[in-house]
Amino acid sequence: MPSPDLHRPDLFAQLLQGNRRALARTITLLESRKPEHQEQARALLQQLLPYTGKALRIGISGTPGAGKSTFIEAFGLHLIQQNLKVAVLTIDPSSGVSGGSILADKTRMEKLSSRPEAFIRPSPSAGVLGGVALHTREVMLACEAAGFEVILIETVGVGQSETLVSSLTDVFLMLTLPNAGDDLQAVKRGILELVDLVLINKTDLLPEKANLTQVQLESAFRLQKTAAKVLQISALQGKGIAQVWEHLKLWREKHAADLLHKRQDQQAAWFEEHLKQLVWLHFQAQVNPQKREALRQQARTGTMDPLNAAHLLLEDTHGEKHFPEDH
Repeated sequence: MPSPDLHRPDLFAQLLQGNRRALARTITLLESRKPEHQEQARALLQQLLPYTGKALRIGISGTPGAGKSTFIEAFGLHLIQQNLKVAVLTIDPSSGVSGGSILADKTRMEKLSSRPEAFIRPSPSAGVLGGVALHTREVMLACEAAGFEVILIETVGVGQSETLVSSLTDVFLMLTLPNAGDDLQAVKRGILELVDLVLINKTDLLPEKANLTQVQLESAFRLQKTAAKVLQISALQGKGIAQVWEHLKLWREKHAADLLHKRQDQQAAWFEEHLKQLVWLHFQAQVNPQKREALRQQARTGTMDPLNAAHLLLEDTHGEKHFPEDH
């Protein structure tokens, strides 16, 4: 199969016009590992920057079975009814091995994926250190340049991805189930410290437990002295979807000034993350693989302390004898 024409001269112009095929080709270029593609991607990103930053970036997570896909489809269709264009990106840490994605099967969002105002795309980690944030951020910027006004970034569940997604988005919401109050206490110190909005989904099934879970969550947020809000919805029935959007619009207006600083801090953090990746890749290219394996085995068998083994490898690679005290 021939490789796609990723660097046509009109790619940039077509992307700004909202051409979906141009957006797909741009994302393929951004995610490519080929050196020539990476150079083109950097140049294209610099061109795109003036046309980015106007979308509302929403991170979405959820406990297993909470109905993220159902909510995203109902929410996306509601946004389209408000004359907005919606892009849905999904983070898939497993895609570097399987090539698959949570949203690879778009039949789970059949109505939304068939709308020209919507764009659904998996964002693979590809096994790269920090690659989840790297590729998702770039894809998000491409979608913004293509004219999408709301970007929904879905994680695979409650876990490490939440920290990464919260560093990419303006507002972070989580879906949970009516009877999930006790389970949420276990992750309170993690995800509940990051979320801005919790949606209790499927409330039509267990209304009393949904009320109890809402009370528990609101109590937890008061103890944490956070302004996170809790809403009850039924995505399948469309209940509460309009209320979620109204809340997010008010949230955006209220935090407009803080949002600018938040994005600036995110960009500085992305710079540090990219720098770490580049330094690591440079080291990987310079290191002697035989020496590295020998020192790894010594650390593994306990004949050398791992810290000393790591220092020796750095000294062997760069000839540097002095390292900072904080490792």
